[in-house]
Amino acid sequence: MAELNKEENVAQEDQLEETLENQESAEVEEELVDDQPEEDKDESLEAKYQQLEAEKTELFEKYLRLQAEYDNYRKRTQREKAADLTYKSQKLATELLPVIDNFERALQTSSDDEAVKSFFEGMEMIYRNLLTVLEAEGIEVIPAVGEAFDPTMHQAVMQVQDDQYDSNIVVEELQKGYRLKDRVLRPAMVKVNQ
Repeated sequence: MAELNKEENVAQEDQLEETLENQESAEVEEELVDDQPEEDKDESLEAKYQQLEAEKTELFEKYLRLQAEYDNYRKRTQREKAADLTYKSQKLATELLPVIDNFERALQTSSDDEAVKSFFEGMEMIYRNLLTVLEAEGIEVIPAVGEAFDPTMHQAVMQVQDDQYDSNIVVEELQKGYRLKDRVLRPAMVKVNQ
């Protein structure tokens, strides 16, 4: 039993010596760190702070750019949707313009026959209904005769010399022009006074 106590004491002494050595080495390391000048510590902390500040600024700028791009995208899609709704009937109207022209040409013919007159009256009713539907969609005839020539709405195909009209005034309309709200679907073909 005495031998066991002796061995335990030796083990405890070894453990105590090891703990003391560890404490001493830690104290020496602390002294070495403490021996560094305060200025070096401040400079390294300042450098780390400046680096973190620069990273934060860069990330914030990226965030602002991303937010601005998203806002621009959102506004652009809203404008496109609004334009699509405003001009949704443009394609249909463009395709119907030759049909309207043909209706007008057919209605310009005349006949004394009673059966043909009733047929023309039916065609005229259909024509008026078609124009009413187009007007409901915002499609209207571009005014021409007697108006000042506007190259955005009129296409001059001839020039004439007429003393009854002022210069640059539309004298005759050769083909009707149409617009959808503020967009010209087809300019009016006109004769213009010089």
